[in-house]
Parts: sequence; structure tokens; C-alpha cells
Amino acid sequence: MEMSGPFKRLLKAAALGVLALSASIQAATVESMRLWAAPDHARLVFDLSGAATADVFPLDNPSRLVIDIDDTQLDTDASTLPLNDSAIDAVRTGRLDGGGLRVVLELNRAITPRHFMLAPNDQYGHRLVVDLEYPGESAVENPIDPIEAMIREQEIQAQRATAQAEVIAPPDAPVAERAPVAVQPAQPHPRRDIIIAVDAGHGGEDPGAIGPSGTREKDVVLDIARRLAADINATQGFKAVLTRDSDYYIGLRQRTQLAREQKADFFVSIHADAFSSPRPQGSSVFALSQRGATSETAQWLADSENRSDLIGGVDGSLSLRDKDQVLRGVLLDLTMTATLNDSLAIGGEVLDRLGRINRLHKSRVEQAGFMVLKSPDIPSLLIETGFISNPDEERKLRDPTYQSTLSQAIFGGLRAHFERNPPPASLLAWQRDNQRAPTGNEYRIQSGDTLSTIALRHGVPVSQLRQVNDLNGDVIRVGQVLRIPGS
Repeated sequence: MEMSGPFKRLLKAAALGVLALSASIQAATVESMRLWAAPDHARLVFDLSGAATADVFPLDNPSRLVIDIDDTQLDTDASTLPLNDSAIDAVRTGRLDGGGLRVVLELNRAITPRHFMLAPNDQYGHRLVVDLEYPGESAVENPIDPIEAMIREQEIQAQRATAQAEVIAPPDAPVAERAPVAVQPAQPHPRRDIIIAVDAGHGGEDPGAIGPSGTREKDVVLDIARRLAADINATQGFKAVLTRDSDYYIGLRQRTQLAREQKADFFVSIHADAFSSPRPQGSSVFALSQRGATSETAQWLADSENRSDLIGGVDGSLSLRDKDQVLRGVLLDLTMTATLNDSLAIGGEVLDRLGRINRLHKSRVEQAGFMVLKSPDIPSLLIETGFISNPDEERKLRDPTYQSTLSQAIFGGLRAHFERNPPPASLLAWQRDNQRAPTGNEYRIQSGDTLSTIALRHGVPVSQLRQVNDLNGDVIRVGQVLRIPGS
């Protein structure tokens, strides 16, 4: 049966209406927009009701970043975004001709854009993440002084050179097998600060654990980290570097990379524990596990970029490119072992002091494969200050007085360790050395030195050299100043 013209037109209109309705159902909605500003980047997050595709591109004269999201409509007020301290001066929105949403960011500085989509998880639905990275900017708001950085880098290079020399010619090898070292007088002591990298866990769109009263882990650990940094900076001979000083997210690998860039002597990451039950409570201290250290050693050796940075040295002064894989592995294992031993020793000091102010969840330093602990050359700890899922500990973690008590306990453990084992070029080492009565000449330890070779070179017994310098054994460090007994 042939349909009449009007009936055909009616069916066609109905079909088009169904298609339009279907398209509107499939279209995503931007339900909210969130912005976090960091010293070296800004992150803009679009919370979407469904999956979508986006095109992000810059425009010049004036400088803008355009974000086109296909088949999407806006259901939030972009004017409420907190633009302070970011590269964005203003946000404009509009509709695309073919349907979809256009967001234009008016910029006040050069940026490098990056964007990606995230699938739903337990906390969020579909998300579009747009990162605005600032070329040449540091993620640390108050980086260390360039002179102190140079002194610290020289120490690091000397320690690596010593490790290489000791693998090739062990410390107990006969003197004849060692390369001669020219005797040099001691230079003025650098008296540098000991640098502690303080890492507040989570941040930005990652709130961490959330307590029964809604307390977010990212907020309380930032408060504690700031207090810890203030305690460190108020103490002569110490300097703190915060990996984040506000509410933004930093990648786990980037946190330890920041510590390395700032030549940190130690890295401490602050967290608050959580469990499905409100009953668990107490503080915990974690160092890297041996299994984690072994797997990380393998990964660093497999990663050419990391290998050139860590083993080759930042300035290339210690190159192992001509050494075989076995020697590289031995040197990195030595570094990992020394780092892990230092971490466990400092962890014991911190745990002891935390036990004086709070119940301990575990009575010893635990070991696990946390990503932020996997820096082969920087001793590090992760501290779970308490269980935010426990109502009593959640209340304590919010209390400024208790936060100060926690920060003082953590720094007390760090300080006790470094006062007993100061880095050779540090102010604490200089103060320790100058508390001894002068007994003769001085000699600054150089790469390749051993206590026996120094004693032989200066014509004094090893036992007397130990006694004058309060040494319990034969372990010495490059850069350390020894007093040589007079004849």
C-alpha cells in the first residue's frame, strides 16, 4: 500500500525526533570543573556524566588554550573556578557549531598543555584532565641555594666515586694495589645545611582516605608536613623542602625526583592510615622492603634514562658506560643497601618518639614496596601518623596542638640520627669536629682513602688515629676531616 505524501512527512519527522532524542541521551554533560594550581603546573579537571572525546590546542596573540569536547554540554558555572596563582586569567565557554562544548582559557604565561581521559573509579566518574605545565618552573617554591646544591652534588659524586673504587679495589686490599692519592690540605669547611624533603601525601583530586566525620587525609597530612618543615627550618644546620605546599597532586615518581633535584639527604612522606573497620589505631613507620629494593634495582638498570642519571651522575663526572652490567648491578646494590640501612636506622629513631605520644600500630619499622620509598640514593620513610578511619584518631589528627606534637616527634627522630651521623660537609659535622681539642694537623678524606693508608702516609698508628678522632671502627667518609696526632 502506497503512503500519502503527508503521512510520509509525518513518519520522517518522527524518525528525526527519535534520532535527536537518542543523540541528546548519549551526549555527556560537564557536571563540574575543578582547578588546582601548583608552582610548576595547573591541573583542570572536567567531571563528565559519560565518556567523551576532546581536542586541546593553543592559540597565540593573545595566548589562549582551546578545549573542544565533542557531544557535550555545560551544566556548571566556570566563573567560580579559583584562578589565583595559576596561568589562567579568565575562562570563556561556548557552543561548537556542530554540537559540543568549547572552553577557552586566557593565559598569562607560556605553557605546555597535556590532556587525557580517565575512566570511572570508586570516587569519580568519567573525567577529562588538562594539565598546563610551566616550562622552566620548579615544583618547589623555595629551592635550595645554588651554592649549597653544588656542595651537595660534589659530595654525592665523591661518594659514588668511592663506591666504584671500593668495588674495583676493596678497602682491605694491599696499599700497593691502590692508586696513589695526592695529599691535599683541608679546605675551609662548607658547613652546609642537611636537606630534608617533606612529602605530604595525596593532594588535588586525590583526597586520600576520608574519616567518619569527613576529614580528608590530604588536608591533615599537609598541615603536619607544613609544621614539620617549620620545625626543620627553625633548627640551625637543617633545611626543609616541601614537595607540595598547597592542595594539588604530584605523581609518586615525581615526588622522589623533586627530592633528588633538591639534593635531599633524606625523604619523609606523611600519610594517615585507614581501614574498613573503625577499630584499628596507632602510628606506623615504613621503609622500603628488600624485595622492593631488589625489583627497583632491576628497573633502574633496565631504564637507560635512570641509569644515566643515577650511575652516570648528574654532571657526568662518574660514568659507568664502559663498565659491564654486573659491575653496574653491584654498585647500585651497594647504594640500595646503604640507603635501606640508613632508612631503617632513622625509622627506629622516629618510631621510638612516636611511641611516646601515641599508640603504635606496629612496634617495629615495617617494610613495604611503596613507590615514594624507591629512590636508590636517598634514605626515605613513609609515616602513617594514625588511623583517620578511627574516630578518636581522626579527631586528634585534626587538632593543631596534636599535629605539632607529631611533627616534633618525627623531627626529633631525624635530628637524633643526623647529630650522631652528620654528612661530612654539613654544619653539624663541622660543629662535632670543632668540639674536639686541637691535637695537630688536619686531613680531609678523599676518594680512595682508607684509615690505614692515611695512618701510613702520616706516620701514625691506626689505633691513635682512631682514638684522636673518636672512631669506633675503620669506616670513614669522603669529605670528613681527620685530626692527625702531632709527633
